[in-house]
Amino acid sequence: MSQSQSLNIRMMVFACLFTALIVIGGYISFPIPFSPVPIVLADFFMMLAGLFLGASWGGASVGLFLFLGALGLPVFAGGKAGLVVLFGPTGGFLLGYLLATVVIGLISGKDKPSWIKDIAALIGGNIILYGIGVPWLKLALKLSWGKAMALGLLPFIPGMIIKIIAALALIKTLRPLINPLQHGENK
Repeated sequence: MSQSQSLNIRMMVFACLFTALIVIGGYISFPIPFSPVPIVLADFFMMLAGLFLGASWGGASVGLFLFLGALGLPVFAGGKAGLVVLFGPTGGFLLGYLLATVVIGLISGKDKPSWIKDIAALIGGNIILYGIGVPWLKLALKLSWGKAMALGLLPFIPGMIIKIIAALALIKTLRPLINPLQHGENK
């Protein structure tokens, strides 16, 4: 097996691992009584997929997650599934995962990672996530902008900040371990 094939297999395994982590993160779900959008850890793992795997493999990981949910497997928050969920009130957040992951991967890049790029990537990714999710929520439930922000953004800001800080700490610790695997080096 060539080194390129070996690297592709490793990256597929990592992508599948992150798909599983995103699913598990969706099961770690805390409903908010006044909002159709629950607090989940899936977005944390989505952010890590972008940082660890980059735009293409991170996007593949989230794409697989969305595909499995669209097929009817109970992978979305709280064990939900199907096109009804993808096109329902929280569908914008789910589809936003894909674009946010790609943007995080593009901004953070694989060459010369830095805290500045990682912070910019995570902030940019979350802006995209909520920039898609909140308007979708507004349209799906026919809400005013104020109500959509109150249900789909404001309660999530503290958690978003905590998840960004945790992702930054984790990437700093784990990036040195994953980079040799991505480049086919043995330790």
